[in-house]
Amino acid sequence: MIKEFLPKILDSIYEASKAIMNIYKSDFDVEIKKDESPVTLADKTSNNILFKALKETGIEVISEEEVIPDYELRKHKTLWLLDPLDGTKEFINKSDEFCICIALIENGVSIFGIIADPVNQLIIFGGRDFQAAKISYNEEDIFNPSHQLQTLSKTEIENVIYSRTHHTPRIDFFIKNQEQIHGPINRIRKGSALKFFDLVDENAQVYIRLWPTMEWDIAAGHAIYGSIGGEVIELTNFESLVYNKKNLKNPQFLAKPKNLKLK
Repeated sequence: MIKEFLPKILDSIYEASKAIMNIYKSDFDVEIKKDESPVTLADKTSNNILFKALKETGIEVISEEEVIPDYELRKHKTLWLLDPLDGTKEFINKSDEFCICIALIENGVSIFGIIADPVNQLIIFGGRDFQAAKISYNEEDIFNPSHQLQTLSKTEIENVIYSRTHHTPRIDFFIKNQEQIHGPINRIRKGSALKFFDLVDENAQVYIRLWPTMEWDIAAGHAIYGSIGGEVIELTNFESLVYNKKNLKNPQFLAKPKNLKLK
């Protein structure tokens, strides 16, 4: 099923990315939504393109920029989660740290994900029973084995990655604890789900998040990272994050290789 849909979805990502970058290079306005988060023409234009493309697969779509269906209507469904522009604040601040996130959810599990980086024109995708890969935009042979991501191999923490805009003393406490068994740890701060590029390349071994996020922010990266030996777990019970919940907010979480031990 995914192999059938993927080429058309990638085409829609290229189209949305072109629109995003055209707006990024212009003087654009910023609006504030009811939840007090910012939104731009880039968010809306990307959503229009991607929402339509995903709907054409015949699977329901939940998007950050659309009205969320009532839980009773969606709780048993397979569906797409879409963030047409993750990192709107970074987009506004011209940091280049924004991306497109698309995830396929089945029975509360993220089974496939795509993260696209419009600035560097790179895409990672993968999931359950689907080999993870990294490709450049407009790659003709997207299933070539040379694009495959390698299984995670590092068992020591060299770098911890976390939000560029949200930091708490608890993150410092966590890192100091890990340094007791892993030695000195470097810190990387980055906006949006682009952090998953660092995770799959093993430039960072741990991503910790203590500030609120939504399901569409993390689900795509969860599927991709999980397919090469990573996990995204709640900090309260160390269970895997669940998706398509009644409340679409994520709990505090941590992403790491499954075989990496924490203190």
